[in-house]
Amino acid sequence: MSDAVVIAEKLLQVKAVQLNPSQPYTWASGWKSPIYCDNRKVLSFPYIRDFIKSELCNVIFEQFENTELLAGVATAGIPWGAMAADQLKLPFIYVRPKPKEHGLGNQIEGECKEGQKVLVIEDLVSTGKSSLQAVDALQSKGLEVIGMVSIFNYGFNQAKEQFEQRKLPYISLTDYPTLIQLALRDGLIGQSESELLEQWRKDPANWSPLK
Repeated sequence: MSDAVVIAEKLLQVKAVQLNPSQPYTWASGWKSPIYCDNRKVLSFPYIRDFIKSELCNVIFEQFENTELLAGVATAGIPWGAMAADQLKLPFIYVRPKPKEHGLGNQIEGECKEGQKVLVIEDLVSTGKSSLQAVDALQSKGLEVIGMVSIFNYGFNQAKEQFEQRKLPYISLTDYPTLIQLALRDGLIGQSESELLEQWRKDPANWSPLK
C-alpha cells in the first residue's frame, strides 16, 4: 500500500475529508464542491497527527535536503510547518495572506535572512492562488523558495500549470484521485458518484451536483 493511500485513509478515518456529491458544499469562491477537506481536524487526533507529521518530515528530508527554513502558510499550514520544523530542528516562519494593518505591519512573521533557502508548507492546495501569493511574499523579502509540500491537493489543472510555469517543485502527501479510488474501493461511494467526482475535478467552476 502506497504512502499516499495510507494518508488518504487517515484523513477519511477522522472525517477531515468528507464526500457528498448529492449535497455539495459551497466554497468561498462560490464553487459547489462534492468534497470538503479540513486538515485542521487531524490536529485533534494525536497518533494520526504524529503519523502525518512524520511523513511530512520524511518528504522534506528526502526531497528537499538543502532546506534552511520552513514557512507555514496562514492559517492551516502554520501548525504543520511548526511541528515539522521542531522535529527537523529547522527555523520556522509563517506567511499571512496580507500585511497586518497594525503594529509592525508584517506579512512574514519570524526571523529570516535574505538568500535563505525556504520550503513552503501548506495543509492543502486547490487552485494554487493563495499558495503562490505566499511564495511571492517570501521572494519579495529576498528568500529563495525551493519548493512546497502539502498534505493534500485537489489535482486541478490550473494549479499544476501555475506551479510548472513558476518552475516550483511541489509534492503532496496524498491527492484527490487517490482519495476517490480509496473511497470507491471501500464502498464509501459508488461508480456513478466516482465519475461525478472526477467531472468536478476536471471543471469545478461549471460542475453540477448529483440530482
